[in-house]
Amino acid sequence: MKKKSKIQKEANTTGAVPAKKHLGQHFLKDEAIAEKIGDTLTLKGYKNILEIGPGMGVLTKYLVNKDAEIIAMDLDAESIVYLKENYKNKNLKIIEADFLKYDLSELFNDEQFSITGNFPYNISTQIVFKMLEWKEQIPEFTGMFQKEVAQRICEKEGSKAYGILSVLTQAFYDAEYLFTVPPTVFNPPPKVDSGVLRLKRKADYSLPCDEKMLYKVVKTAFQQRRKTLRNSLKSFNISDKLKEDTIFGQRPEQLSVSQFITLTKKLENDAISTD
Repeated sequence: MKKKSKIQKEANTTGAVPAKKHLGQHFLKDEAIAEKIGDTLTLKGYKNILEIGPGMGVLTKYLVNKDAEIIAMDLDAESIVYLKENYKNKNLKIIEADFLKYDLSELFNDEQFSITGNFPYNISTQIVFKMLEWKEQIPEFTGMFQKEVAQRICEKEGSKAYGILSVLTQAFYDAEYLFTVPPTVFNPPPKVDSGVLRLKRKADYSLPCDEKMLYKVVKTAFQQRRKTLRNSLKSFNISDKLKEDTIFGQRPEQLSVSQFITLTKKLENDAISTD
């Protein structure tokens, strides 16, 4: 294992870059937790890592010690300057960019890569949805979210926390909530606990239904989550015969991911038969 330089050991403890509220920055300052997050990546089936929001590199220093090519991407110009001055590792590329607007096809020559990071709370769900758009290239995704969001992503049916993010993520990935992180290990400390999760892409992540249709069904159903599917999915012009199916008497939070896929197939077949 490579030895860390004195500068790297002190990274993120000097206060060299101020956290910016409008960017949702809360810099992790606990080295043990940073190392633990770095270890959530298995590097199985890939050798490329994209870190989102590295800040001053407290997590980056543990990633560059791995046998992998690393890209650290941050929107904050001050963080980019700090990283370039303090992290000159040959396997690290530093990019100043907005992940949500960046064309990921420009990374890693279309090879497989994982994503990790201490994600800004204000865009964390958008990061997950963009990751899902690139799932063919992303076999693994780990990182830190607001605890409530991390739990929601990993939640199973039957819970009030179970929703759109849970279903659409778990349609393609196995989700695991790993551990909770207290506010005291951040600068500045957030007002809530954080949670670290890991998503591993399923061996077979192809769907037996239309993906866009599944998204539409799930989002429409959960927009009126207290209603039965018979009422919340009225806009799909369901035939009288299909309405008799017992699945439509349930509320969206009662359906597992596989049941949502089955529901989508039923609606697809119903649309064909009633055209």
